[in-house]
Amino acid sequence: MLLLALRTLKFRKTGFIATFVAMFLGAAIVMACGGLMETGVRMAAPPQRLVGVPIVVTGQQTYDDTALTERNRIDPSVLDTVKAVPGVGSAITDLSFPATVVVGGKAVDAGSKGHNWSSAGLTPFTLTQGVAPGNGQVVLDAKLSADSGAGVGSSVQLTVHGAARTFTVSGIAHQTTGETIQPSLFFSDAQAQQLAGSEGKFDSIGVQPAAGADIATLEQAVSSAVSGKAMVLTGERRGLADLPGTLSSQQTVTILAAIFGSWAVLIVMFGVASTLGLSLQQRAHEMALLRAIGTTSRQVRRMILGETAVLSVLATALAIAPGFVVGKLLYGQLTGNGVVSKEIIFHEGWIPITVGAFAAIAAAMGAALFAGRKAAKTKPVAALAESTLQTKWLTTTRLLLALFFMLNGVTLSVVTATVMTDGPTLASTAGPASVLFAIGVALLAPGITKAIVVALRWPVRAFSGLSGYMALRNATTNNVRMAGAVAPIILLIGIANGTLYMQATEDTVSAKSYENNVLADYVLDSSTGGFAPGVAGSVRSIPGVSGVSELVSSIGFVDAAGSGNTMDLRGVSANGVQQTIALDSLNGPIGDLKGNTVALSDKQAKDFGVRIGDNLKIHFGDGTAADPKVVATYADNPQEQYLLLPSDVLAPHTTTGLPTKILVKADGSADHARIQSRLDGVAATVPGTAIADRSTLTSSNNQIQQILVSSNYTIVAMIVGYAAITVINSLVAVTRKRQGEFGLQRLTGSTKAQVLGMLSVEGALVAVIATILGTISSATTIVPYSLVKADSILPKGSIGIYLAIIGGALALIFGATLFPSWRGMRTPPIETARSPA
Repeated sequence: MLLLALRTLKFRKTGFIATFVAMFLGAAIVMACGGLMETGVRMAAPPQRLVGVPIVVTGQQTYDDTALTERNRIDPSVLDTVKAVPGVGSAITDLSFPATVVVGGKAVDAGSKGHNWSSAGLTPFTLTQGVAPGNGQVVLDAKLSADSGAGVGSSVQLTVHGAARTFTVSGIAHQTTGETIQPSLFFSDAQAQQLAGSEGKFDSIGVQPAAGADIATLEQAVSSAVSGKAMVLTGERRGLADLPGTLSSQQTVTILAAIFGSWAVLIVMFGVASTLGLSLQQRAHEMALLRAIGTTSRQVRRMILGETAVLSVLATALAIAPGFVVGKLLYGQLTGNGVVSKEIIFHEGWIPITVGAFAAIAAAMGAALFAGRKAAKTKPVAALAESTLQTKWLTTTRLLLALFFMLNGVTLSVVTATVMTDGPTLASTAGPASVLFAIGVALLAPGITKAIVVALRWPVRAFSGLSGYMALRNATTNNVRMAGAVAPIILLIGIANGTLYMQATEDTVSAKSYENNVLADYVLDSSTGGFAPGVAGSVRSIPGVSGVSELVSSIGFVDAAGSGNTMDLRGVSANGVQQTIALDSLNGPIGDLKGNTVALSDKQAKDFGVRIGDNLKIHFGDGTAADPKVVATYADNPQEQYLLLPSDVLAPHTTTGLPTKILVKADGSADHARIQSRLDGVAATVPGTAIADRSTLTSSNNQIQQILVSSNYTIVAMIVGYAAITVINSLVAVTRKRQGEFGLQRLTGSTKAQVLGMLSVEGALVAVIATILGTISSATTIVPYSLVKADSILPKGSIGIYLAIIGGALALIFGATLFPSWRGMRTPPIETARSPA
């Protein structure tokens, strides 16, 4: 039977190609999402500065199984512990901090870093000129020396830890191996400790094995020795020691991959099943003839499964390379938009390939079993009659599946609206609702399509004449065929509308909330590591300035019972926070926000079980524990959830160690031009400082918001694109199969224009039905999400989004129907009428 199917393949090449494309692209998409998942799990970063050693000991990068967002330095005692491990030849400390060369008041290579001279051997760097640095001296790498024009013996101005200082260049170092790294400056070990303000702690320790020592054995020994105090990195993970906070993006990548991967699997399974099912429906006459000449049900089923297995294995095998390419493109969007560091390596091994292949093959085989069961079980006498007129389409299995998907979609929608609170997990329940509901509706599409066609009968006849009459007859008698075209469009409209309006609502609400929360008119932004304490005072002395506050941003952890979540931390200045940040319904003296203190919203205080005067147990972003005293509360803003801490308390627990922004509020009657001029004067004394006004500040927040948005759009665009290809596959396959029908129509007197008119009306019916059902499906995501985010059933965002989606669907429908029909009618009708298509 399989040999017979393969020999007759040339007579049904359209259905074969459509099914093959659906399987091929579906497997590639699932493999791509699997690659993202594996990348997130591995989180591999090749060593750059630390390439010279096989083992790296660095600070613990997690707290309570959650990744830290700031550098967690290791205690000096760990160095002695590592040196004492048998097999350790040498242990080299590494310390990094912002340090920038300044020439003519401008920063040279603002991303440069200062290091202790001992760490030069970790890359390695070697001196090409001069000597190692002593007190008041610095060694520049060759690039910095060339860019700044500074040579051995010359004086060079540096900005280190927010302060300007002058050093003498004692030497020039050259990187001898590995890829070129960021510009580096080297200080004596003692001076590096002083400049970094690290209190004797180190960033990392590079371990060089003794002669003959086994690296794997040594790694285990070092890990045991420093357990609970530090973490050990080897191989392609050594680069993580130079990327503090990178592990915090691991959760983002894996969650994105899991959410969109599950969406992709569902949509791919539906797309493959829909396309294959349509192909089998078009072969109903072939199946009927086989049953009529004595072929058993088992033989028909075996033939269908056999040819599907061959097709799916071939498609998934060919999808491996494209799946890797698509995965890298998706990952490129994540790294390009700042979701994850570009130093992290993309991985796609055998596991995501196997999962992608299994999903595509399982979808194809499931569809073959589901769609081929009727042809295999139909009695031979009834088979020929049923092949010419579609009758029963609703089976118990189909109904149960439809109810399962619709019920789960509605359940997620209700949970989003009634149980979920505004937060990062809101989209994880709202997003899949429209996908599940759309699949359920698509399974019931034949019946729904027929009912809507009946409802539209009179208006269609009134406006379309004979073409409408023929289209209605086709839609009524072949509702299963029309539903095959409607189903993927429902999915396309439902997913696109739901996702885009969900994101538009998020963007609008977040931007408005941020704009209302920040009262500052100007912001000073440092690109050279932060501002020294005196800068805010200089700004505060400018006439017309009513409020100045340093701003430090970090993410920490609240240890209060029942909180269990990370929390945004903001470091501010007590004598300027009320003028620069909106604090409504303030209780308690915010001016007391100094030293070991904290202010939080009234809702947070209730959730954490604290009141003014109590101590709140927290951990900073570097893992350090603290118990600040609550000195004030303010009205809760669901869109802006954070704790306020003194900037000089929070900053030392961040990787930069200093405030990187200063907020400035002007008096209502102040001369803004004069204030801007004075701010420019302050900025000129602090290299690497940029000044932005309120609009730029808001747009900057929007840009940060767009980091995840653009990645979200990319992955959704990929899934919607697959749905669009499924639409084209289905419509082209149906249209080409009907060439014989069109030929008969033309032989009986219909003109080309009348046939195309009929198809246009059919396309319009498909568009109307799919738009109605797709819109209803998208509402299961849009309405609950908007209720929670904006307290409205209507989403934010332009009506143009909806019109663009519907316009795109119309273009697909008419393009995939009329164009192949027009091309087919160039063939004489006598030939198409007898063609098997």
